[in-house]
Amino acid sequence: MTASLAAWLLAGSGCDTALDARRTTLCRRAVPALAPPGTGIGLLRVGPGASRGSVRADYRLLGSDSALPKSEAERPRFLVCHFGAGDDLTALTTERGPVNGASLYLLKRYYLDTPEAEAADPGKG
Repeated sequence: MTASLAAWLLAGSGCDTALDARRTTLCRRAVPALAPPGTGIGLLRVGPGASRGSVRADYRLLGSDSALPKSEAERPRFLVCHFGAGDDLTALTTERGPVNGASLYLLKRYYLDTPEAEAADPGKG
């Protein structure tokens, strides 16, 4: 009985690990979609956010096709992704405040699970 309990606990923690990885991936993929067009992303840190079920990505912008002021490029930025059950992204918050519901819907519905989002993921590699 003890062995089956240990196996059940390990299986459960593996599921949490897979869920955490999926949440982290979704949050990283959202970063380029919210950055100015033509900018690269330099991830500084991706990990648990302050609230339960959240992921925080800290990053900087790296260069741009457009003239991005140096102060903008050097300013640390962040994105906090809030999740409900499973990998249901329920809210996004940036250093400038919350992302509105329509933008969140469009991001979830038309971008996060696309090949384009996978290719632009600043943490893949």
